[in-house]
Amino acid sequence: MNDSSWGAPPSARLRGPADQGPSPSLRGEVPPPSAGPAREVGGAAQTRPMPTVPHAGGDPRDAADRDRGAARPSGPLFRDDREPERGPRQPAVHPPTPPERPDAMPADSAHRPDEAGGAKKKSAGRDLRAAIGVGVGLGVVVVASLFIYKPVFVGVIAVAVVVGLWELTSRLAERKDIRVPLVPLAVGGVAMVVAGYVRGAEGAWVAVSLTTLAVLVWRMTEPPENYLRDVTAGVFAAFYVPFLATFVALMLSADDGPRRVLVFLLLTVVSDTGAYAVGWRFGRHKLAPRISPGKTREGLLGAILFAMVAGALCMQYLIEGGAWWHGLLLGAAVAVSATLGDLGESMIKRDLGIKDMGKLLPGHGGIMDRLDSLLPTAPVVWLLMVIFVGGG
Repeated sequence: MNDSSWGAPPSARLRGPADQGPSPSLRGEVPPPSAGPAREVGGAAQTRPMPTVPHAGGDPRDAADRDRGAARPSGPLFRDDREPERGPRQPAVHPPTPPERPDAMPADSAHRPDEAGGAKKKSAGRDLRAAIGVGVGLGVVVVASLFIYKPVFVGVIAVAVVVGLWELTSRLAERKDIRVPLVPLAVGGVAMVVAGYVRGAEGAWVAVSLTTLAVLVWRMTEPPENYLRDVTAGVFAAFYVPFLATFVALMLSADDGPRRVLVFLLLTVVSDTGAYAVGWRFGRHKLAPRISPGKTREGLLGAILFAMVAGALCMQYLIEGGAWWHGLLLGAAVAVSATLGDLGESMIKRDLGIKDMGKLLPGHGGIMDRLDSLLPTAPVVWLLMVIFVGGG
């Protein structure tokens, strides 16, 4: 390409290295940094193209714009020396810096997708060693008191009721400022359990009525503000904890009471275990995400399956007069009631804005966190046992 194609008259041609051949910039080469300054030719100022050097920390195109503007303020020298159309600038992309140590990962990294394989790591969310140790210890105490001397187990139920009421009323006071009278509830709760064991269902109903009346009267000793709210919460607590626990005492009062209670406990534990095992391995569809995001429909099916198998074995070999198909129905009912009980307490805890009802049991939370599945299951097992094999 000769100079005439640049659109400048011969008299205005540049002198120097440009006369020896095409411009290095037109050959795709970068001119040397020693390119000279502008020369006056024919009264017009002409300049050599300056090299484009990227500036650190900025866009190379900005550096080019500054260089061009400083070299030739009158516009482009060549017809083809025009700035091409450019799209929107893209932000600089920097590769993520890996953490220096494994313990530098975020706290919720166990729930994030793995960058390498895209797999999501699952976590139990609790200290499993402490949970297993406490669970085994409680199981030994329960079984020993259940088969050695039945009244001792009644005492175990009463202690669990009092501690559960204390946890529930304490959380209501802390989170909602609901002042539930604990003293009449605790005394009435123990009375319900003992009356149910000694006098049966009639004695339990009398104790429930007297406990409700005691809550209404006890609250009258304080200012009337929020009276209705407090006594309503007190009546709810009386039915939720001690009244439902009374059905365990009713089962225990039968001739084969220890075996009935053992079946009740085994089926509830097996149901929870089946739900956890199947849900953790195969869970994909949430059961109630707004209440308990960790529960899945697959987990519920696992709970029903495990409980039905365990129920068939227990009714066939542990309960006199029981049949395997009784156990199938009993197991399915236990799985449903245990799941509903767990969801019910999850609803209460979400309303209160807490994770656990207490911290008494390491790895488990509080007593109420262990009674959530047992309490609503007790009347279901008691009723089906009465239908299948009688009251004993």
